[in-house]
Amino acid sequence: GRFINPPFLFGSGGVELLAKEMTAELQELKARALSHPKRRVNLDVKGVNFGSITASKKGELDTSQVEGIDEDLVVRPFGRKGEFVTVRDFDVTAMQFHFGMQAVELVGEGADDDGDGVTNEILVGDLSALHIFNTTLPGPVMDRLDGEARRGLGAFTQIGCARCHRPYLDTESSILTYAYPEIDTDPGANVYYETDLSGTAGFAPNDQGGVRVPLFSDLKRHNMGNLLKEDFDLVDDQVNREFITARLWGVRDTAPYLHDGRALTLREAILLHGGEARSARDAFASLSADKAASVIAYLCCLRTPVDNQASQRGDGT
Repeated sequence: GRFINPPFLFGSGGVELLAKEMTAELQELKARALSHPKRRVNLDVKGVNFGSITASKKGELDTSQVEGIDEDLVVRPFGRKGEFVTVRDFDVTAMQFHFGMQAVELVGEGADDDGDGVTNEILVGDLSALHIFNTTLPGPVMDRLDGEARRGLGAFTQIGCARCHRPYLDTESSILTYAYPEIDTDPGANVYYETDLSGTAGFAPNDQGGVRVPLFSDLKRHNMGNLLKEDFDLVDDQVNREFITARLWGVRDTAPYLHDGRALTLREAILLHGGEARSARDAFASLSADKAASVIAYLCCLRTPVDNQASQRGDGT
């Protein structure tokens, strides 16, 4: 067993749509590299850089310079390590791990893989309904910023937090598609249903015909240093240090913080950053007390869409 701080599902449809669009663009960049051997292709999508790739004349792809993503160039936005492509992909594993209910698409029809005497515990249609429900939940919201919070936004950007915790990413379409079976490298395959996130989940339209997703993440894995390092024996130290950038929307209402809930306040969470986030962490630590408090005030304007009367400011008060 392990301590895990489970994320909320609010706004997950916007996150999934972003990831699908990013994956589709990355696959196009892969095709471009293969059609232009020896030419380095930078993996820049939606303002996020995932390194670069180069193809040989024999059609072999060099992925040694790929950063923060798997070699298949698929954005996996769900799970603390960026393991799951879609909410459906996540749900298949979660239903088994947390509820002891095995999906037919995991073990096969009529199979009793866990030996509990029950088969067909979660049907394909059950997972489809759950997937649609989860991804049409409304996204988190931001309170109106007062003067202190506006100063905090400026400091948040100035010290480098926004380089990874991107305040928003834009999609090119507002339509989220659902597929079965899902093909990781081809988000447009086997689509059976679609929904408009500007209506069902209330995301604001952008100028590109898509929606703005204020998730505060780049959907990329980063080395977070030794303080947050996990200790799983089956993976190397690099993997144990890597985490996908946590989405900060709704952060006021979701204490405790970090992947295992070890930080009780936002200040503690920031000060535990290391690795690629060390410079931003040190910059925050060097701020005056008033300026640091303004960063926390800004973060405390990021709320879940459901009023939580038990929520704190997130700074220990």
